[in-house]
Amino acid sequence: MKLIIAIIQPSRLDAVKEALTRVEVHRLTVVDCQGFGRQKGQTGGMRGRDYGVNLLRKVQLQIGVNEEFVQPTIDAILEGGRSSDQGEFGDGKIFVLPMDDCVRIRTGERGSDAI
Repeated sequence: MKLIIAIIQPSRLDAVKEALTRVEVHRLTVVDCQGFGRQKGQTGGMRGRDYGVNLLRKVQLQIGVNEEFVQPTIDAILEGGRSSDQGEFGDGKIFVLPMDDCVRIRTGERGSDAI
């Protein structure tokens, strides 16, 4: 079992969800978040003054999957999350973490069956 955490542009969320549905990944958690990487924030102007915005709005996806769904899930996020064919700075990151256990609260099922 793996926990896949993806940080993507909010505008790409629908495309990523559609791509995940095509590979039969139907369970995910979406969290609004802020951050910056190579984009280094952005500059805006208000009332004649420039100011820096250090953090940009992003969306974090948290997806628990069994081993056979790891690569299809990554491929779907790549497909839906890229801004263009080549991708651009700020398109996001995917982290794949080991997951020791999962417990379904309703039934108490554990492990792969709970996902």
